[in-house]
Amino acid sequence: MIEIIMSYLFNYSARQLKYKVHNIILSIILVAYFFISCKHKALPNQDMIDLLKTAAQNFNHPDNVFSPESVVKHCDAVIDSSFNREEVINAFDRKGNALLQLGEEQKAIDIFEYLLKKIPPGDILQRQQVLKDLAIAYIRLGERKNCINMHGAESCIYPISKNGMHKDKTAAEKAIEIYKILLADDPGDLESRWLMNIADMTTGGYPQQVPPQFLLKVSNDDTTHLVKPFTDVAANMGLNFKCQGGGSIVDDFNNDGYPDVIISSWDLTEPMHYYRNNGNGTFTDASDSSGLGYLTGGLNMMQTDYNNDGFKDIFVLRGGWKGKFGKTPNSLLRNNGNGTFTDVTKESGLLSFHPTQTATWADFNNDGWLDVFIGNETIPGEEVHLCELYLNNKNGTFTEVAARAGCAITDFVKGVTSGDYNNDGLPDIFISTFTGNKILLKNESTKGGAIKFTDVSEQAGVSKNQRRSFPTWFWDYDNDGWLDILVCGYEFTGSLASYAGAEAIQAPVNNAGKVFLFRNKHDGTFEDVSSKVGLNKIAFAMGGNFGDIDNDGYLDFYLGTGNPSFKSIVPNKLFKNLNGTSFLDVTTSARVGNLQKGHGVSFVDLDNDGNEDIYIKMGGAYKGDAYENSLYLNPGQNHNHWINLSLQGQVSNRAAIGAKIKVTFKENNVERAVYREVNSGASFGSNPLLQHIGIGQATAIEKIEITWPVTGRVQVFDNPPIEINIKINEENNKLTTYRLARLDFVSGKHALVECLPK
Repeated sequence: MIEIIMSYLFNYSARQLKYKVHNIILSIILVAYFFISCKHKALPNQDMIDLLKTAAQNFNHPDNVFSPESVVKHCDAVIDSSFNREEVINAFDRKGNALLQLGEEQKAIDIFEYLLKKIPPGDILQRQQVLKDLAIAYIRLGERKNCINMHGAESCIYPISKNGMHKDKTAAEKAIEIYKILLADDPGDLESRWLMNIADMTTGGYPQQVPPQFLLKVSNDDTTHLVKPFTDVAANMGLNFKCQGGGSIVDDFNNDGYPDVIISSWDLTEPMHYYRNNGNGTFTDASDSSGLGYLTGGLNMMQTDYNNDGFKDIFVLRGGWKGKFGKTPNSLLRNNGNGTFTDVTKESGLLSFHPTQTATWADFNNDGWLDVFIGNETIPGEEVHLCELYLNNKNGTFTEVAARAGCAITDFVKGVTSGDYNNDGLPDIFISTFTGNKILLKNESTKGGAIKFTDVSEQAGVSKNQRRSFPTWFWDYDNDGWLDILVCGYEFTGSLASYAGAEAIQAPVNNAGKVFLFRNKHDGTFEDVSSKVGLNKIAFAMGGNFGDIDNDGYLDFYLGTGNPSFKSIVPNKLFKNLNGTSFLDVTTSARVGNLQKGHGVSFVDLDNDGNEDIYIKMGGAYKGDAYENSLYLNPGQNHNHWINLSLQGQVSNRAAIGAKIKVTFKENNVERAVYREVNSGASFGSNPLLQHIGIGQATAIEKIEITWPVTGRVQVFDNPPIEINIKINEENNKLTTYRLARLDFVSGKHALVECLPK
């Protein structure tokens, strides 16, 4: 019918329309037709969009603790209908906290102040709890008015000082007065003590206005200032999008040499964002034109090249922590090589509905094609969600084989990583869980035979520590040629502020939230060296990754911290590797201790100055805990040298995941080597597959050795250049070098270019 009307109008227009009013009418009809056509035109990736919309609708249920909207509705119903005083009081309290989770701080404050008037004078415990809720609501109101609405590079960086202080101090000052009341009643309340010190920092009252008996000193292990301060330039670059917690990938998705930035959010109503690096110090928001902006959700994600076409694809993970409300699909997004991505989850055979946030891509059967192991979450006593292993069929599809491969693990899996820990040429799997189990699966597959994994956790010595854990990774922290394992503890019983307060006064925290490091003993077993190397600080990591911030060849790491509680205000943490023998907490000196919730982390030299920067996806579990992402620009720590290696497989997988690198050089006349295995880093957040390798003060490299996964062939390149990007192809024994433009991320002029949907 529309086509008939348009045909008539165009013909009539040619013959009869002579007056301006007729032309105006025709223009209106044309515009209307355009919008009608757009409305009925299918969006890219429509099938996945529809699945995610359905999942988002199912998520809003009153029993779902991560749906504060549903909680508010339920509480309103109780308040309106119940005649039970205690039931109504509890409903008001739940509603106040739900409003806080929605970012309605003032409404939450009004409810908590109303409750204080209704609580009997003798009910001390309930009064203290409401006072704590009221105090944190004021803190969050102060953050919204200052750190969010007037965000700056120093906002929420611990210890808060100078430009990080609040301009509008009213809300923080009210919180401080409440904490003084709480501490007068209970001087041992470490949660209130920690939060009061933080609030005093925001007003400029720290340390002089903090009552001496409650003052907490700022810890700085980096007393010699080995690390120079980083600067958050995300706002300059337009990379500071504010949303809830999620994943990050920084890598080159259009093969122009410049790393792009892709982020996701676990909220099923928040879209993915794709920032294309223009190679001139600016980024283009290509979210909609790429098709990614129509896809929502994704607590975590990573890059892969599942079809060996040389363009990096994306795997998005959804449903983590949500239990029965988390049965949402993951997404395999094919990079079409033209700036767009297509969801191929269903046609590839990867469509399943399990709560997860973690996976690892590797060529587990050494056939030259990447497979994927997915760690699903089974909450004890609830529906079982087995882990999955999908083998690549080499034709764009996968076959699930976890049960017959011996890796169909049933557990509350929070992190998985893969690497060849025993140097037998086969990638193994390590699993971190919220139950405390730590599982090492040894790959015992035979060439051309069936794939097989064996649980060697106990004999390898990694299962003794039964602490809950979260992010994890394989890495060679001491450069001995054998992969070690780092896993981040996530054991807590309350808000993290109480643990931070305890640590500040050197009270015992019983290993809660610690980082555990297992050193490879070269015989199939590991030694827990956490205390020996100085990893004795609390962290409570939700995301993290590793890189070399000072180009000394030893891998450092950065952790995004927190938990869903709004009272869990603790800094993210940066640890510097001291020559492979110990680690130093350099958070304070580096100025990267953001007090907001941290998730996906990526180490990358984004401005091409030879120093790795840190990009972190910020934000918590609720809309009211959304926060701007940060890009911490490394100022350069010294005059150490470096190289970048970009590997491309031919017989091995095209992305070269699992390829081993050894770089040998002399530093101060002492021969040493740096080892890497190509991957995207940790289990939460993705580094580029390009490997950035520091060589310390060495002015030359003796040789680079590449061991390729499928064949075991070793390529050797003697006397390569340094401080340059090098491409190495598996079947070409020549080095290809290239340079990238040095980019200005400080001025931030025209840093983000808006790109309209195509």
